[in-house]
Parts: sequence; structure tokens; C-alpha cells
Amino acid sequence: MAAHESSSSDKKEIIVLGAGMKNSVVGLTTALKLQQQGTYHVTVVSELIPSDPKSIKYTSPWAGAHHVYNPFKDTEPEQYTFEEETFNVMWKLSEPGSDAEESFLRITQTEYFFNDRANPDPLEKLPDFRRLREDELLPGAKSGCEFSTVTIDVPVYLNYLLMQFLAHGGRIIRGSIQHINQILEGGSRLFPGGSLRDPLPDAVIVCTGLGARFLGGVEDKDVYPVRGQTVLVRAPWVRFGRTVTLDDSGAVTYIIPRRSSDVIVGGTRVPDDWYPRVRPETTEDILKRGFELCPELAAPEIRSQRTPTLEDVLPHVVGEGCGLRPARKGGIRLEVEWIEGEKIRRQGKVPVVHNYGHGGYGYQTSWGCASKALRLLDEALGIQSDQKKN
Repeated sequence: MAAHESSSSDKKEIIVLGAGMKNSVVGLTTALKLQQQGTYHVTVVSELIPSDPKSIKYTSPWAGAHHVYNPFKDTEPEQYTFEEETFNVMWKLSEPGSDAEESFLRITQTEYFFNDRANPDPLEKLPDFRRLREDELLPGAKSGCEFSTVTIDVPVYLNYLLMQFLAHGGRIIRGSIQHINQILEGGSRLFPGGSLRDPLPDAVIVCTGLGARFLGGVEDKDVYPVRGQTVLVRAPWVRFGRTVTLDDSGAVTYIIPRRSSDVIVGGTRVPDDWYPRVRPETTEDILKRGFELCPELAAPEIRSQRTPTLEDVLPHVVGEGCGLRPARKGGIRLEVEWIEGEKIRRQGKVPVVHNYGHGGYGYQTSWGCASKALRLLDEALGIQSDQKKN
């Protein structure tokens, strides 16, 4: 047994709420990080899990999921550190021969900016960074750059995280709650798959995304949706990424290839838009913008014979979807709240670690946020972890 590991009877019982809905990656990554630590036994309780059918409640599989640092390093320095740690983990996971290699595609990413950028630009830290020459810019663009990064084939990656979590001894139970006190009082024994012998949780991690707005005992009204819509195109010949950023609101057109040969074409970012279905006129607009940015979406044999048109791309469209990014006024909530437990059990206050509000940055902050959640949990429970020792 490793020095930092505990016997199963000594391990603290942790329940992570949430591995479905948007940003399921946050719950799964946090659960895996805690379980790998060796001092915790982690149970994930979630209404939805990877491989469930896509719906407005479970839309992570529609995420474009490439890793491009946000431009707000000066105003959101902690988020930048989360993104930096996450990129380093994903770059390692994407190495040839890694057991996670099939979840990622290493690409050359090109960014065109129609707005002013920070100087220095956070993107400068990514591999192979270079600024575009003026003759390489799109008409009207103020600047641009090129670098190497990873894209994430999210259905594959979410299942990878789940399998790793289970392989390390974690447990996942399908279930939903209306109030956090239910889990504090009943723990995992409330749900099919649980047992009356299950210990009550020593701590709870809330990774419920948009659900944090409605979960009793949390009810964070600063959480709100940012609706996104994308189109999926089968184009295995596209092995590069492109993004156009129009203004400081983050309005973008993007081309994000997946290792599987599908390409995510997007997108939209509309705050407080709850509409649960695809809007056909938005799909049409996305395809028009995407083709203008990347005419290579048309098949090579077409492009070798003549100038392609959008009509040449339509036969390769294999899906369209929309989802609600769980944003939060004030940014990500990552902190400990002690909930009075005297009325529930005699244990006293129970630490609840909140880890939600990631908006569209769930994938690219996931490992950094999981590390901070682990530090907060260790401090709350008085545990000295290996990452503290080091």
C-alpha cells in the first residue's frame, strides 16, 4: 500500500453530486482526482451519466471542447491558473501511446481577432505559438495567431474519466435530490445501488452545474444558462482548428475537429436563453459562417475540381444540437460552506465544497478546479495530502 493510502475502513466518505448535465466533466474529473488521492472513498450521485442519450439536460457531448486560454488573465487570474494546469494534464494525456490518447487530437489552431487583445497574450504560453503576418489575416481582423493545442472527443473522454474513476475504486449511483440535506442525512443509501450499510458522507462536493440554481440548500440565483448551438459535420480530412472572435462578448465562429473524424462547427453564446431545441435558422447561420471560415469542410475531391459551395457540405452534416452552459455571475464558485448538521445527525457541521459556475470553460478548467477542490477538502477535513507535502 502506498504511503499516502489508507485502508478502506479509514477512508473518508465523500459524495460528489453531478456527473451529467452540462459540465459533467467537472464532476467526473473532481471525483477521479479525489479517488486517486487514496485517502477518500468517493461516490458520485448523478441523475445522468456518460452514455445517456443527449438531451437539454445532458449536453456535454455537444461541446466543442478545444483548449484555448481565455483572454482575461489580468481580470481572472485564478481561472487562468486552472486552465494552465488543465492544459498541462491534457497535453500529457494526449501523448502517443497514452491510455487516453484516443480521447484527444493534437492540432494546429489558428485564431483571428477582430477585437483588441491583452499584451502579453495568454495564448503565447501554448506550444509553437506565433503571431500571424498581416497578409495571413482575414479582412478586417486586427490580429491573429497560431499555436498547437488539443481538442477533446468528449463522448470518448467522458467515458474514459468514468472508467478510470471506477478502476480506482470509485462508485457511481444514479439518483437525484431536491435538497442537499437529503444527502447529508441519508447519503448514498437513499438510492438503488446504495446500501443501508453505507456510511454517511464526511463531506459533499457540489458539481451540479446549472442545477445549483435549483438545488435546495444551495439555490444560487447567480447561476444562469448561456445557450449554445452547434452543428456536427463528418469531415475526417479537417485536422486543424480555426476560430474568429468578433468582439469582447466572446461571439465566435469556430471549427473544432475531433479525433473520431467529426468536426464541431459553431457557434452561439446567448445568456439567459432556456430554449431546449435546435433553432433551424441558427443552424443555417452557423453553417454559413463556418463554411466562410473553413471552405475545407467540403470534400477534397470537390475542391480539386471546382470552387466548393455550402451545398457541398450539407451531405456531410450528421447532427445538430444545443446546450445550456452553466455560467455564474462572479465566475466559478470554488469554496467550502459548513452546513449545520445538528438537526440532521450528531456529527455537527459538514463541509460542502462548491465547484460549479464554469460556463463554457468546464473542460479547460476541469483539472485545475479539481485540484483546488481537493485542497479545500483536505483543509476542511484536516488531511495532509501528497500535493501539500510536495
